[in-house]
Amino acid sequence: MKPSTQDRTEGNLHEVKGKIKEQAGKVTNNLDLEVSGEAEKKAGKVQKWIGRAEKAVGE
Repeated sequence: MKPSTQDRTEGNLHEVKGKIKEQAGKVTNNLDLEVSGEAEKKAGKVQKWIGRAEKAVGE
């Protein structure tokens, strides 16, 4: 798998995991889990953006 595709795929995975953690934190009233989920979701968005940039540049 090309690095750009791998970054985009992993970015999507982190975004989904982050959303799940964030919602679980809200439901259980666990602020640490909620914040951790938000951070992972944002990291996933950044990783997806990097993958798109790599593809645009041509790797």
